[in-house]
Amino acid sequence: MRVVLCSLLFAFALLVLSHAAFSQVVVSVSFGPPALPVYEQPICPEEGYIWTPGYWAYDDDDGYYWVPGTWVEAPQPGYLWTPGYWGWGDEGAFVFHEGYWGEHVGFYGGINYGYGYGGRGYEGGRWDNGHFLYNRSVNRVNETVIHNTYNTTIIENNTTRVSYSGGNGGVEARPTAQEQTYSREQHVPRVAAQEQHIQQARSNPELRASTNQGKPPIAATAKPADFKSGVPARQAGGAYKAPPPNTARNGNARPATEARPENRPPANSEARPENRPATPEPKSNNHASEVQPHTYTTPNTANAATEKKYQQQQEQLAAKQNQDHQKLQQQQEKEHEQATKKNANDAQKQQMEQRHTQQTQQLEQKHAVQQQKVEPHQPAPKGSKPEDKRPEKPN
Repeated sequence: MRVVLCSLLFAFALLVLSHAAFSQVVVSVSFGPPALPVYEQPICPEEGYIWTPGYWAYDDDDGYYWVPGTWVEAPQPGYLWTPGYWGWGDEGAFVFHEGYWGEHVGFYGGINYGYGYGGRGYEGGRWDNGHFLYNRSVNRVNETVIHNTYNTTIIENNTTRVSYSGGNGGVEARPTAQEQTYSREQHVPRVAAQEQHIQQARSNPELRASTNQGKPPIAATAKPADFKSGVPARQAGGAYKAPPPNTARNGNARPATEARPENRPPANSEARPENRPATPEPKSNNHASEVQPHTYTTPNTANAATEKKYQQQQEQLAAKQNQDHQKLQQQQEKEHEQATKKNANDAQKQQMEQRHTQQTQQLEQKHAVQQQKVEPHQPAPKGSKPEDKRPEKPN
């Protein structure tokens, strides 16, 4: 009777968890994550452990940070891991979709995480009568410790190291009908060991992209949170310049200028010029990488509906403008690399720099005009008369 009761309780727990939207968006960011770094997979520690690839997570205060790939014990026999992934959303921002455990591997954005996760499904192993069989061609397994292995060659073409799906430069992928079916199956979220692993990664300053520039010193671990014996990345997946903290978040996050309640104007304050959102003026930036990401402060108009509408317009505009910056930055960095490879002379480099300065300033001027067009008009005080707009007579 006790065994039956335990089984029923476990089944009920899984049923409840299956209704949780593990693929729902948990965070949206205006700037895409860095490319996936190149690293070596640690040896599988024990039988029954499944490889979970590393990925870039996001924190409001510190920006993107690397969550090392690691071996995790499956929550129950027969379950596989579907990695989370960043994708370009309809709201004009990069959104993160959580990973989950289930009987099948579902859609993960077409991202080639490597080690069996080539963009579709999982080729790193399979379950057989309650035992996990490891594919030695994509996994590092000590066969003197783990005997359940096989060898099927898998060709992984991961040349771009792109870490997000859709948008400018992202992987073009859509879920298949079968993957959509898998997404509706019974799922289990991250286990406690994975949560601890993420918390430790978040608290490690060396794993922030702003510090390691896309090359984390701990790229993978043999077990969750075992950072002392972590494997460093061999190289970054591509060039990356981190945006300032508190500026890349989109959606419900507060703008950088309103990061804390003490920085907000009083609720009953008038819409004075000092409390109004500042229109970004064109600055003397020479490159797109030097431009601060656009964030705007919601004005105090004493009209909740107006403020909400304006905030939505500003968020959409900021996301679009930040995307323009990123696109121009990638173009300029590519031209820099080409100039270096071709050993461009000083005159050619000077022409390139002048062109970059002109491109950057023109883009900022365009953005300033866009911002002015969406600024709300303050209502005239009650009882005030319209200004006389008749032309003055010449003296």
